[in-house]
Amino acid sequence: MRKTLMMLSLFAATLFSSPVQAQKPGTFEAGEGTFLLNGQPFVVKAAEVHYPRIPKQYWDHRLKMCKALGMNTVCIYIFWNIHEQKEGQFDWSGNNDVAEFCRLAQKNGMYVIVRPGPYVCAEWEMGGLPWWLLKKKDIKLRERDPYFMERVKIFETEVGKQLAPLTIQNGGPIIMVQVENEYGSYGVDKPYVSEIRDCLRSVGFDKVALFQCDWASNFLNNGLDDLVWTMNFGTGANIDEQFRKLKEVRPNSPLMCSEFWSGWFDKWGGKHETRSAEAMVSGLKEMLSKNISFSLYMTHGGTSFGHWAGANSPGFAPDVTSYDYDAPINEYGQTTDKYFELRNMLQSFSDKKLPAVPKAMPIITVPAFEFKEYAPLFENLPAAIKSEQIKTMEEFDQGWGSIMYSTTLPKIDGQSKLRIEKGHDYVQVFMDGKYIGALDRRNGDKDLVLPSARKGCRLDILVEAMGRINFGRAIKDFKGIEGTVDLTINIDGNDFTAQMKNWKNYLFPDTYEYCKQQVYKPLASIQPRHNGDRVPGYYRATFDLKKTGDTFLNFETFGKGLVYVNGYALGRIWEIGPQQTLYCPGCWLKKGKNEVIVMDIIGPNEAKSEGLGKPIIDKLQQSEPPIHRLEGQNLDLSGEKVAQAGAFKAGNGWQEVKFTAPQTGRYVCLEALNNHNGDEYACIAELYLLDENGERLSREPWRISYADSEDIVTGNRAGDKIYDLQESTFWSTVKGVKFPHQIVIDLGKERTVTALQYLPRMESNVPGAIKDYKIYVKKEAFKY
Repeated sequence: MRKTLMMLSLFAATLFSSPVQAQKPGTFEAGEGTFLLNGQPFVVKAAEVHYPRIPKQYWDHRLKMCKALGMNTVCIYIFWNIHEQKEGQFDWSGNNDVAEFCRLAQKNGMYVIVRPGPYVCAEWEMGGLPWWLLKKKDIKLRERDPYFMERVKIFETEVGKQLAPLTIQNGGPIIMVQVENEYGSYGVDKPYVSEIRDCLRSVGFDKVALFQCDWASNFLNNGLDDLVWTMNFGTGANIDEQFRKLKEVRPNSPLMCSEFWSGWFDKWGGKHETRSAEAMVSGLKEMLSKNISFSLYMTHGGTSFGHWAGANSPGFAPDVTSYDYDAPINEYGQTTDKYFELRNMLQSFSDKKLPAVPKAMPIITVPAFEFKEYAPLFENLPAAIKSEQIKTMEEFDQGWGSIMYSTTLPKIDGQSKLRIEKGHDYVQVFMDGKYIGALDRRNGDKDLVLPSARKGCRLDILVEAMGRINFGRAIKDFKGIEGTVDLTINIDGNDFTAQMKNWKNYLFPDTYEYCKQQVYKPLASIQPRHNGDRVPGYYRATFDLKKTGDTFLNFETFGKGLVYVNGYALGRIWEIGPQQTLYCPGCWLKKGKNEVIVMDIIGPNEAKSEGLGKPIIDKLQQSEPPIHRLEGQNLDLSGEKVAQAGAFKAGNGWQEVKFTAPQTGRYVCLEALNNHNGDEYACIAELYLLDENGERLSREPWRISYADSEDIVTGNRAGDKIYDLQESTFWSTVKGVKFPHQIVIDLGKERTVTALQYLPRMESNVPGAIKDYKIYVKKEAFKY
C-alpha cells in the first residue's frame, strides 16, 4: 500500500511539474530582470513553427522534434487570411485548428506564445491580411482606418474565442500574446498600436502577458509603456548592442529576442539562402549565459503550400514555396547538422536529459511518369466579363490565380509599343494566339514591342498573380493590371499613344475544383507546341504507389504555375529556380492511384515528373546571373563632381552624413575607398537618403544601376540588399577584390537629397565597415 501511494505521489509530481499541469491556473509575468513562471525565474526557449505550413497529421511529430531539441515553448503566428478567406466566413477546422495545435503543444510539455497580428509578415501572402480588404480601394492598412479596424476587431474576437480559454491563467499553455508585429518597420503610430492592444485585451487576453517586438533601431517609436518589449535580430548579431538601448530605458526588464533568425527565406531567381550553424549556436549560447530568453525563427519552417508564399519589397521579390529557411529542422521535418549542434548546446543548459529525437517520417521515390492529358488554356476559356476600362482582379472579386485581358487591335504596319503600367505580376502577351513576349514585375518590365497587326487582331494579356507583398508599405498589393494599357504607333515619324479600352476579361481561379473541371484530352506528344510556342494550360497525370511516404516531385521541365496532388495544393513552381521540386507529404498520398494536376501558365518543355528522395531547392536555371554589372562594364568617375566626402565611424549602428549643400539628381553613387578593418571588401546593411525636409525618401522606386562587385557565391549579397528593409541582410563585395568599390542607385526620378543614412553589418566586429567614402549625385546616368 505504501509503495502504491509513493508511486501515485511520484506520478502526481511528474504530472504537475510540466506544462501539462494545464488544468491548474498559473501565472507568467515580467519580473525584475527575468520572466516569472508561477513566481519562479523562467527563461523562454521558444521554437517558432507555423501550423499552416505543416500538415495537421505531422503536428505532433514536429512538436516532439522541438521538445527533443531542448525547447520549452513554441511560438506561432495566427494567419488571418487563411482563417477568413471570404469576408465573414471563418474556418478553424482541419489544418486551421490552431486551438488543437496549442493543446498538442501542451500535451508535449510545451508552453505557447501567440502572435495574432493582425499583420504577421512571415513571408506569407499579404503578411497575413486578407486580400478582400483591397476591394475597398481607398483602405488604409495597419492604420486607424474605420473599416480596417472594424474587420480587425471581428477577426481578433474569433481568435479570442479559440485561444483565450487556453491562456495559462485558465490552465492552458499560452503564456504571452503579441501586439501587432514589427510595427516600427511600417510607421510611427502609437495610437494605432494602442488600439490593437486594447482590442486584444477586450477579446479575452486581458490577464495574459502582452508584448511587442521590433528592431533595436526603432522599438521606441511605437513602444507602449505597459507592454513587454522584445528585440528581433539574426544570427551573427552583436547581442549586447541589440539590447543596449533597451537596458538604458528599462534596466530591470527581462530581455528576450523574440525572433532570432536561424536562416533566411528564398526568392524566385535568387540563390538558396543558408546561415552558419556555428554562429547560430554561438548567439543562442551567449543569450542563455546572460539569462536572455529567445524564440528561434525558424526552428522548423515547413512549406508555404498552395498560393500562400508572399513577396518582399521594395521592388517585387516573390518567395518560393519552400520555407525550409535553413532551419535546424528542415522543410520535411528531419534533423540537420544545425539540429544536433543546437541540441548539444541546449542540453548543457538543462538539468534533465532531453527526450529522444523522434523517428523521421519515411521517404519514398516515385518512378518517372508522363502527363498524358492536357487542357490548353485558350481552348478552355471561362465566360468573359466585359469592361470598358482595365480592372484589377480584386474588382472582379477574385483573390488569387490568373486573369486574361482581351481586346482587338487596329491595323498596324510596322512595329508598335505596348506599355502596361503595374502588371502584377507575370505578364504574357499573345497576338491571335501567338506568344509575343513576357513582362516580369521583378525586373520592373513595362514595355513590349509588337509586330505588325491585321485589323481586328486579337490581343491577349495573360497575367499570373503571385503572392502579395508581405513587408513594408507595399502590402497594399493589387493583382492583375492596376494601371493602364497604352499602345504607341509611329505614323510618318510621329508617335501617337492611345489608352486601350473595351476588354473581355477571363478569370482563372487557382483552385483544384476549377482545374479538375477543365476539358482534358489526350496529350499526343510530351512536347505539345502551337506554332513553336509552349502551351499554357492544365496538365494531368497519375502514378501508382504500393506504399506511401514523403517525396519530392520534380518539375524542372515545367514552366510556371501551381501543382495539386490528390486535391491538395502543393505550391508554386517556376523553372528559373532555385526550387525545382515540391515537397509532397506522405499523408496526402494513398496506396494505388494518385492524381497530379499542374496549372502551367507558360507550358512545359516536357510534361513529365518523378518523385525524388531528396529536394532540389538550390538550382537556378537562368541565362543571366542576378548581378548589377554587365560583362566588361566599369564605372567612370573621372571628371565627376563629388557631392560629399568624409569618413564613417567605426562600430555598429546607424550613421548619418549631412551634405554641405542640397543635391538634386536621379542617380546616386556611394564610393567606398577603404574599410575600418583593413580588409579588401565593403558591406552595407541598409541605406537611406533624406529629402529637403529631412524625411527618408521612399525606396519603392529604387533600382541598382551598378555595383562593381557583389558576393552571390557565398550568399545572396547583391546590391539590392541595401534597401530590402532587412537590417540583417547586406550587400557585400567579393573578398579580395581591391578598393575602391562603388554602388549606383537609380532613384526612379530626380529628387533633392540632403543627407545619407548608412547601417553597417550587425556583427560585433562589423565586417566590411566602410571608412572613407565619396558620394556623387547626378541628374543623368553615370558613364560606364
